[in-house]
Amino acid sequence: MPTFPASAAGTDLREMVLGSEGRLGLLTEATVRITPLPEREEFHTIFFPTWDKAQDAVRTMAQAKLGLSMLRLSNPVETFTTLTMAGHKKLIGLLEGYLGLRGCKTEKCILMIGATGRTTSVARALQDAMRIAKEFEGVAIGQALGKKWKENRFRNVYLRNALWHKGYAIDTVETACDWGRVKPMMLALEGAATQALASDGERVHAYTHLSHIYAQGASVYTTFAYRLTGDYDKDLARWQRMKAAVCQAIVATGGTISHQHGVGVDHAPYLQAEKGPLGMSAMRSLFQHFDPKAS
Repeated sequence: MPTFPASAAGTDLREMVLGSEGRLGLLTEATVRITPLPEREEFHTIFFPTWDKAQDAVRTMAQAKLGLSMLRLSNPVETFTTLTMAGHKKLIGLLEGYLGLRGCKTEKCILMIGATGRTTSVARALQDAMRIAKEFEGVAIGQALGKKWKENRFRNVYLRNALWHKGYAIDTVETACDWGRVKPMMLALEGAATQALASDGERVHAYTHLSHIYAQGASVYTTFAYRLTGDYDKDLARWQRMKAAVCQAIVATGGTISHQHGVGVDHAPYLQAEKGPLGMSAMRSLFQHFDPKAS
């Protein structure tokens, strides 16, 4: 396909193919946009006393269009988990004491903000973000935790295999919704997972962060950790029960069944709630047109 910076020439066939998750074809070649390396990139950490204060702050930052390259907000349980796994018990203890004096106690939430680009634009974006954070009782602590997060951001996923060998399962689910649904969605996902395994007497360690922030709303990304039984069939049944419960919670609370991971087999039963009968029929017609021999 030809490349354009933008086009209003009808349906975007590129998005149609990409959104089909392989049903309308496979990508064999791609043209990649590149940009010069930024002059400056910084990641800072801000703590807020409560989720409501933190959510209002990031919403305000997003709608102010500050030019930040990242906003990542963790809820209280994820904040606790992050600080616990950071190690350096004495240093974290000193940080906890300082934050407590500033009003950030057991319900505190951690916000990672990033700014990338020319030195002057980075400085301006961070200055504006800190000003907004202060309006919502945010406590900025500098770049130390931000630098550590940047170093380890791709390592956490490998913990899944290590935890499995230690007898624990870990899984995630993600969605996106408008701002008015963000907190209800977070509570619904964590509650659905917890209740799904409650009949087995099993506790679920569930926590959430907002990984992508938009003026209209945010992605809601929830992680679940729980013990394995050691029996494959039982563990599969547990996971299926929990997966169904959280997907049903997404649909019931008005979120998309996938913000970034895609639909595939697991999420397919919940797609019609989002697309509607007419949308599903249109998609089937497209698949039939481009690949009539596919089942």
